[in-house]
Formats: sequence, structure tokens, C-alpha cells
Amino acid sequence: MNIWRWFPAFAGKHSDTRRAVSAGLLLTLTACATYPDISQSRSPCRMEPGGWCDFVREGAVKAYPYAITSLQTYEADEDIYAFPPDWLVKVDPPEEWETNPPIDPEEREKTGFHYTVWERYRPGTPIAEQAGPLERILSFRGTDAAGNGILRDIFYGTISDDQAKLAMQAYDAETSRFSDEVPWVVTGHSLGGALATEISVQDRKVTAFMFNTSPFYSGEADANADKRTVFNERGEGLRYPARYKPEPAAEVFTLNCSPGVNAATKHKMRRLADCLIWIAAYADREAGKLIEAHKDEDPYTIKRPIVECRRETDGHPGVMEHEEFPCEHIARPSDEAKEDANEAEQSEPS
Repeated sequence: MNIWRWFPAFAGKHSDTRRAVSAGLLLTLTACATYPDISQSRSPCRMEPGGWCDFVREGAVKAYPYAITSLQTYEADEDIYAFPPDWLVKVDPPEEWETNPPIDPEEREKTGFHYTVWERYRPGTPIAEQAGPLERILSFRGTDAAGNGILRDIFYGTISDDQAKLAMQAYDAETSRFSDEVPWVVTGHSLGGALATEISVQDRKVTAFMFNTSPFYSGEADANADKRTVFNERGEGLRYPARYKPEPAAEVFTLNCSPGVNAATKHKMRRLADCLIWIAAYADREAGKLIEAHKDEDPYTIKRPIVECRRETDGHPGVMEHEEFPCEHIARPSDEAKEDANEAEQSEPS
């Protein structure tokens, strides 16, 4: 995205000067960074891949592996990915924890607390040939809708700090069982995002990625802010209480992947994960492979976001640098349905 056409005084300046000005502009957006609402299918990004601005595509490439682990941590759900990438490996707990677990199983059952651990490797190289993982990921599950899970998670995860304490115990136990220097990332969706925030606030070494995150956390909002990234769907359910409680400082992306649906549907992790993978696939071939692997696996198909560039087919075009024509923005599903009906009417013989 050539933002310098908006600032002609800097258009001919040295690249270092322009980078400095870019950083200054970004920092003025809000405390830490909340990216401007020009994220897709609208000027000045309509000629960019999919209509997604460059900073959104770059953010999606960084975030989609953690969106995958956050989704897969809802292990009992039917809409988790059937074919997660082979460079994301789930790590089982050690055998000795079966008889001597670091977290009381009764407490986990009572509070609904759950997490998974993953190792991320370099794509394209057999894991056996790699010296070790690039990083380890601790993913916290959000609210479990099964049974009385919603009420249980509200009580133990939002009103009280029971799950937050268990999250810290889990982090301490998991990081202690590895003696190497592999960095850790914490992540989660909804309540899981709040738990990841808790860890991030308390340990400045850890990086955190949160998705449609709950605003209910404790600690200093600015602590470790430069290592937190948040992706929220515009209008999803938890953005309403977030108006009344300061959210943790972070790089915040607000996407409009699912216009025209209700706040509860917008909140779902699968929809946001699909959207991030789709956006990332314009710059990352591994994301494209995920789309291809799931394309004939309904209901697991990774679908084109409704706000995307209108194309002749619903398939992803792959890695690209720019669009041939300005993207046509579809604001709501009803708009696309009307256009389809109009096209069908025009194609009928008179």
C-alpha cells in the first residue's frame, strides 16, 4: 500500500526517513496500536490482494497459526479443522502427570478450565530433520457451550479468578518441564484470550495472540503491550462489554469478516480463523495449502469471507501482489444475494 500519495512532502525522502514517519503515524493511531478501519475492500486498498490492506495481510500471516491452535483447543466441537498443518504438532502431557498432575483434576472439572500445548516447526522440512521447534504454544480454551459450560465459565472465568489462577499454574508447569530455550506463545479465543492476557501481563518474556478476546482480565493494561496482538471481529458479542472496561494495550486488528450475522455468530472462533487463513493465503502458501486440503470436506471447507473481492469462483486465487481491477465490496450477504439474482435475471433469454 503506497501511503505516500497521501503525504507528498515525504514522497521523495530517503527510505529511513519514510520508515521513521511510518512508525510515528502508526503510534499516533491509539495507545499501542489500533489499526485504522480501512481493513478490506475499500479505498485505499481495493487494488491490493483480496482488497485487504497490507498491514492486515501481514498480521494474518503472523496470527493464523495461533488461530488454528485456539480453535483446535475446542476439542469436542465439530467445526475444528479436519486437517491441521503438519508443522503444528500437539504435545501430550508426560506420563507421570497421569498419577501426579500439576493441576487438580477436580478443579479443572469444576471450573471448566482446559488448555493444549503445541510445537510449531518450519514448514517444508521434515520435523525429524529440524533441530527443534521454532516455539511452543499454550492455547487456552474459551467458553464451552456444552451442558452448563456457559454459566460455569462466567462464574469461574469472569466473576472469580479461579481459571486465571489455573492458567498460571498450567503455564508454570508446562514451561518447567522443558529445559531448552524455545520461546513460548500464549493464545486463546474469548475467555481463553483473557487467560492468555493474564499470562502476558505477568511474564514479559511471552508473546500473546488473542482472538475475539474477553475484556475481563486483571493486571496492568500496558504491561508487555508490545508483545500482544488481538484480532476482533467487528460487532461480535464481547465488544459490547469491552466498551465499559479498558482492554489490554496491544496491536489491535478489527476485521469485518462476517457482516450481516448476529453478534453471537460473529464471535465464533471458526469464522475468524477461516478469515485469517484466507487473508494469509495471499502471501503465505502454507495457508493456501490448508484451504486446498479442506475444500471438499464440507462442513470443514474454509470459505471466502463475504466482504472479499467478488470473483467468478469461490476458490482462492493464491499468492498475488495486486488485483487486476478494483475490488467490489460486498457489505452484507443480502447484497451478494441480490447481485446473484440480478445476474441470473439478466442471463435469462428474453
